[in-house]
Amino acid sequence: MGVAGRRAAWLIGACLLPAQAFGADLAVARAPAPAFVDWSGGYLGLEGSAGGSFGALGFESTTIGGRPVPPFKTGDATGRADRSREATTAVGGVFGGWNWQAGPWLYGLEADIAGANLKRPVASTAAGFGYEGFDPVFDVIRAKTDLYGALRARLGFAFERALIYATFGLAGAETRFLATYPDRAGGPAATARTDRGTLGFTLGAGVQYAITEHLALGLDYRYIDLGSTGRFDLGAVPGLGPVSTQAHVTSNQMLARLSWYPAGLRLPPEPDEAAPHDPDNGDTGRFSLHGQTTFINQGVTGFRSPYLGPNSLVPHQAQATTTATAFVGFKLWEGTELYYNPEFSQGFGLSRTLGVAGFVNGEAQKAGAPFPKLRSNRYFVRQTFGLGGETEDVPDGPNQVATRRDVERITVVAGKFALGDFFDGNVYAHDPRVDFMNWSLWAASAWDFPANLPGFTQGVYVEYNRAEFAVRAAYTQVPKEPSSDVLDPRVFDRQGANIEFEGRYVLPALEQPGRVRIGFFSNQGNTARYRQVVALTQLGVFDDVNDAVAATRRPRRKTGGYVNLEQAVTADLGVFARVSLSDGRNESLSFTDVDRSASGGVSLKGTAWGRAGDTVGLGATVNGLTEAHQAYFATGGLGLLIGDGRLNYAPERALEAYYAIGLTKTVTLTFDYQRVINPAYNRDRGPADFFATRLHADF
Repeated sequence: MGVAGRRAAWLIGACLLPAQAFGADLAVARAPAPAFVDWSGGYLGLEGSAGGSFGALGFESTTIGGRPVPPFKTGDATGRADRSREATTAVGGVFGGWNWQAGPWLYGLEADIAGANLKRPVASTAAGFGYEGFDPVFDVIRAKTDLYGALRARLGFAFERALIYATFGLAGAETRFLATYPDRAGGPAATARTDRGTLGFTLGAGVQYAITEHLALGLDYRYIDLGSTGRFDLGAVPGLGPVSTQAHVTSNQMLARLSWYPAGLRLPPEPDEAAPHDPDNGDTGRFSLHGQTTFINQGVTGFRSPYLGPNSLVPHQAQATTTATAFVGFKLWEGTELYYNPEFSQGFGLSRTLGVAGFVNGEAQKAGAPFPKLRSNRYFVRQTFGLGGETEDVPDGPNQVATRRDVERITVVAGKFALGDFFDGNVYAHDPRVDFMNWSLWAASAWDFPANLPGFTQGVYVEYNRAEFAVRAAYTQVPKEPSSDVLDPRVFDRQGANIEFEGRYVLPALEQPGRVRIGFFSNQGNTARYRQVVALTQLGVFDDVNDAVAATRRPRRKTGGYVNLEQAVTADLGVFARVSLSDGRNESLSFTDVDRSASGGVSLKGTAWGRAGDTVGLGATVNGLTEAHQAYFATGGLGLLIGDGRLNYAPERALEAYYAIGLTKTVTLTFDYQRVINPAYNRDRGPADFFATRLHADF
């Protein structure tokens, strides 16, 4: 149809429409599309977290009969298990508020009420009270806070479908203190209870994303300080005298939120796909800014657990982790780019990220904290040397300024980064923020890559790239000792060396692309040798194998390698597999307690059922130890993540299945299930079932 024909058809259609509808359509057509959501008006919502409250109650002082109760002695299995269950707890409630917005700036008022099971024992033993048979005090006096209320002001900034905001206001809670005192004569126990209301302040911040015109998902962090309860009496211990105590009530809470806007929100259009820099469009393409946030709630059900060691997985618990990262990039001049990634992280993995060698939450750092902790995780310079020939356009993205570069090139990176940024990549299983969460599925877990506790190191990386293959290598710092947050500056006698070959191909039978990566590593760090420390312990030179470890650490080398395969079967279906191993003679430095590992699985997009933005993943893994490593754990050794105090060895096996729902192009909600058999290689433990939800957003 020509231009005249199209105009005639449009006029005929317009004449057939009622005049009012036609006028309304024209009004809508003239209205400019908003660049961001207008959040004005009222809203209601639900909020909650399975393990998102930390450090609920702190006892300042407790006396029995006028004598101070001694502080809790940490380190024993009973105390550790108790703290693991009560360090975090479930929080959930309702909220409502009203927003006013001027341009992208927002201010509002919000009230919420949340129920929690925040409880804490008086952390102490009864040693020194001269009362034989008296139960530990931390089993006798407890505090519990069930309900929180808050009235908060909000200040925010809207962009696209997102809103970031800060909050401040008043908060209150009712705390009850319970005491149970045994009768020395064997009679019924005496009980006492005191309720204390407290009022204080709250500060926080959050982010939310409009999913539809009426619904928004978000994350809300708040610090609550309710001050001291003041000293009060709480009954008396028979034969010992009156009990008095006081507590300081504080809480760090991270909650997922679902907000309902009954009047509806005016939404901007979905952002276009990132486009490469066009030298002719006036955009210099020198600056790149992106971000992400990921919130994971994970719990484990009950499982067989006849004994606990310092690094054991504890049943019946839930934990939450949160990360928020900014990806800032700047092109200094053609071919030279500077990047910086500040990141907030909060929370812990289950049992403080302990108890499973192939751990179940890839966002759970060993450097966990009950409050948002800021780190400069990456800062590096990248220099690209083009070698001529065919070019490719690279779109703007996280840690990538939009550019045009030669396919054949040499790239040099110097600074702070994660080795996983460049090595062991896999399109189906490499990012625990969007795909598999198990450490042995998203990484080659026998590869002991050098890193500090959050997973980063400093050094130099070099890559030679062609269309058919790439060769890359890195020379980096290692930790000063196993699982240390401090990197060793002596890079000439203690260092990490990694090299990888990546081959790219298309299988003729499938006409689909695939990649194979073969990597090798050789790290030298301050470690102990397993056979040596076991022998010294068995000979009686040391009473504890862990004392032998600390006394015999020397610069020693650990080597190994991996093979990593990814293969597209169709445009929506892909398969992957990894095999990795290390020599297993000396302690692991950075990653986890695995000497050999095999994993594989499938990833399927939801195009077949009309959900192209969804992904289903299914993977399995098996991990093992060398005989020397087995003997170490059997003697009571502690590793980076595991150590039950004894070992009835069997390979650790795991299955993971997830469904990731693409709510928008930038927001994904995932439901994840994992089953781990023989956690920490111990036949006496498990199997354990893990359930998780994950909310991830990019901007």
